[in-house]
Amino acid sequence: MRETAGAIIGVDVGTSVTKAVAFDRDGHTLHIASRPSALLRAPGGIVEQDLEDVLGSVASVVREVAAALPGPPAALALTGQGDGLWLRDAEGRAVRRMISWMDGRAAGLVTGWQRDGTVREIFRHTGSGMFPGCHAPLLAWLAAHEPDTLRRAAVAGYCVDAIAQRLTGTVSVDASDATLPFLDPVTRAYSPAALAACGVSDWAHLLPEPAAPHTVLALDAQGAALLGLPEGLPVTSGPYDLPACAIGSGVRHAGDGLLTVGTTLACQVLTDRADGPRDGEPAGMWLCTPRSGHWLRALPAMVGTAGIDWVLGLVGASTGDLETLLERSPAGARGVTALPFLSEAGERAPFVSPGARASFEGMSLGHDRADVVRAMCEAVGYAARHCLEAAGLSRTLIACGGGTRSAGWMKTFAGILGRPVRVPLEPEVGARGAAVVARAALGDPVDEEQWYARYRLVEPDERERDGYERGYADYRERVAAARTRWDGQPAAV
Repeated sequence: MRETAGAIIGVDVGTSVTKAVAFDRDGHTLHIASRPSALLRAPGGIVEQDLEDVLGSVASVVREVAAALPGPPAALALTGQGDGLWLRDAEGRAVRRMISWMDGRAAGLVTGWQRDGTVREIFRHTGSGMFPGCHAPLLAWLAAHEPDTLRRAAVAGYCVDAIAQRLTGTVSVDASDATLPFLDPVTRAYSPAALAACGVSDWAHLLPEPAAPHTVLALDAQGAALLGLPEGLPVTSGPYDLPACAIGSGVRHAGDGLLTVGTTLACQVLTDRADGPRDGEPAGMWLCTPRSGHWLRALPAMVGTAGIDWVLGLVGASTGDLETLLERSPAGARGVTALPFLSEAGERAPFVSPGARASFEGMSLGHDRADVVRAMCEAVGYAARHCLEAAGLSRTLIACGGGTRSAGWMKTFAGILGRPVRVPLEPEVGARGAAVVARAALGDPVDEEQWYARYRLVEPDERERDGYERGYADYRERVAAARTRWDGQPAAV
């Protein structure tokens, strides 16, 4: 029987699923609960969420997990989806539906900012790129189309701090969430020049000041009643899911990287420098971490398992067929190639192109559905390598997310990346990372060697190395050529 006293409940508020996980002092999972939340789609690339629905999902999973413990947890540790625009009033109530990071309504704005140099100017100031579902274009879009909405708002925040405000009565945004695109990661202060470049200086008062690392909040009476937990229970809010997953999976040394194979790919590399050259491709961001002097160079792409699900459905297969299909088609997909950009919002890393779209090439009547599926799986692998190279991967690579459950696809990733890949045996690394941060904030840091000791290692097949090297070079050339069509201007390979 494991000791459950002093357990921490980590809560990961995902885009479509909220999970709560109770961890004991040694990092073992005690109980897990999950509940879906709705994505509300409309024409024009609109993707929104209802704050009350998301908050209800949090209450449901926390109550379920807490009920399985012998007593109250030591703390509640929050993480979740980032970006988007979660507008609230002073009491934390929604002034409109929450706008998801997947939203594409502001794609035209981003395209215009790319052409007139605004995106590159922002990158010079803060090291952050831009994509339609981040704060800058969404604030600018609302200023043009819904100015009264902004006037009613008191906070222009994110998912995690929106939930924290309703549970604690405090507005406290983590610096990782506040990064894109206005925050200088070195000073942890918003850049007036970046705000002005996007034309949203008049709304800067809506942006919460980033909290100090290891800030601890407390459940207020309303939050306690909602969750069925004691008033005053410690609560930590953030970092959001990208850095939380890096922390929870064991990214600890500069040069270590994390590949999150989820609905989209999230590629991150830990670095001890955030003041490097800002004259390259304006994409991604440097994320502040709770650890002083360390940042994550993050390049979260829009491709991922959603594309694999789509192509499986296209050929009349399901996720249960993926392993068999990958076995039937050899590395290289017998000459079929793909570009994996299926998101309505285009691509955001390692380049930004709202017009990016998917394609297949090289198909004939001699190919079958296995070749088409493998081509898409390899294309997502090439996109991951493109991101990780741009982020500066030089040491251990760790992978997490639902896509890691496919042994065949993970073998493909390892082959394309040309290196072993560690996959933690604990799947809920986001909630786990939030719990690690909470322990440190409470002055009771975890034993990292114990928490990160359990993983499986996926090795590349050396016989496939040369073929994948050629495939990657071809992928980069095809992306560069396609960008002249998508963006209307030449792009570097």
